Amino acid sequence: MSSKSKITSAYQNVEKQSLGEAEDPHFIVLMMFDALLKSMALFRENISAAQGTAQELKSESFARALTIIYALQSSLDFEKGGSISENLFQLYEFSRQQLLADMRAGEAKGVNDAIEVLTEIRDAWSQIGPQSVASE
Repeated sequence: MSSKSKITSAYQNVEKQSLGEAEDPHFIVLMMFDALLKSMALFRENISAAQGTAQELKSESFARALTIIYALQSSLDFEKGGSISENLFQLYEFSRQQLLADMRAGEAKGVNDAIEVLTEIRDAWSQIGPQSVASE
């Protein structure tokens, strides 16, 4: 196993433990946003890669971003959240579509807009705080 693989594996284990130990749903969503934004940024940075490590980073970050978007969409409670949940779902779907379009085009265009929108949502989520979410 290469040193890069060992480092990657160690990071993934720590990340899994953090998520497994986290009992605060607010914190989990915040971590998901952070991971999503990181994955989208890596995708954007490596979008033009055709081979090698950069190609792997592009593919891995693309797949991870799509998985996190799906998890965020799946976690929405449309009964309790109403129009807020519907709007969030649409924003997540917009982000998913931008990733797909940029992957097909081989250049970062829409993903920049998606990152901007998701960063605003992430910042708002961090300001809400866990106590506000728990009381809803």
